Amino acid sequence: MNIYDIFESKAIASYWTDVNANMKDPMIGTKYFPVSKQTGLSLAWIKGRNNLPVALQPAAFDTKAPLRDRIGVKELSTEMPFFREAMRIGEKDRQDIETLLAKGEQFAQPTIMRIFDDVTNLVDGAMVQAERMRMSLLYGGKIGITATAENGRDIAYNYDYDVDGEWAANNNVELLTTAKWTVANKATSQPINDLLDAVEKMAETKGVRPVEVLMNTTTFKGMIASESIAKAMNPLGATSMIVTRNTAKQFIENETGLTITLYDKMFKDEQGVDRKYFPDGYATLLPAYALGNTWYGTTPEEFDLMSGTANASVSVVNTGVAITTIKEPHPVNVQTVVSEIVLPSFERMDDIYVIKAF
Repeated sequence: MNIYDIFESKAIASYWTDVNANMKDPMIGTKYFPVSKQTGLSLAWIKGRNNLPVALQPAAFDTKAPLRDRIGVKELSTEMPFFREAMRIGEKDRQDIETLLAKGEQFAQPTIMRIFDDVTNLVDGAMVQAERMRMSLLYGGKIGITATAENGRDIAYNYDYDVDGEWAANNNVELLTTAKWTVANKATSQPINDLLDAVEKMAETKGVRPVEVLMNTTTFKGMIASESIAKAMNPLGATSMIVTRNTAKQFIENETGLTITLYDKMFKDEQGVDRKYFPDGYATLLPAYALGNTWYGTTPEEFDLMSGTANASVSVVNTGVAITTIKEPHPVNVQTVVSEIVLPSFERMDDIYVIKAF
């Protein structure tokens, strides 16, 4: 068995796909931003300030129809960010594996699987970037990613989807002082009322009725600590009542008509710091439909090498993540490059509502 055949892009892509298919804790961002593909780097979309239909103007027969201007609609255009990293199987690694293969494939398998896992970690890293973008939009309306300073990588990507501040003013509320969803405010906070107020505001001002509220477990625990929930569940015996998470969740869902989705998945950022995709203290109300798309562009590897060359092969997973394996004759090694061009669009930005709970 040739080592170049083992560490080939199709084999790595197949391995990652099999592992990902069995993932017990999937990323949920594609539920709100389904994956799509386009050619090139530019991303443009029409963003509506609200989605209320404007009635047709009355007209007389045998007259020209008046032209309607676009009201409260603007086109947003930007260049999509590019991500790429590589790993290499060096000459010593290659010889070690060849030596083990000479003894039998079963002896080399643990080393091969370790290298496969190392490479697929790069693909997982590409998935991280897409998910952190999607979640960042759902609580902040912005995307900000900065590369580490080492090796001269001083690239920073910053995208503000609310350039005029209108979304921040109309689709966000920050709870103040004693209204915050914390244990310290358990006697004064009113989470159910806060959720109902948000639902009613969206219905009255946007014509949208949210069906889901997204938060993490830390925020949820602060919410159900409120004594107002126990009192609503049992007005006479609230002081002696033990409110479990499941019963509180079911009660809040019944009272508000919102399904509570808890999302606690984490990642390491470029500096190696553990972070939550959806941070503490935010609750985002969402409609029943997609809010935009996760757009993938065409990476240089896919564009230039997909047709095949003597030394390189390219496979694409998750619509737009390119895995490229390159055979290098001097020094003799196999380099694996993972790259993506990705950015979400957010056409239905005005259809969500964010509560800054603490």
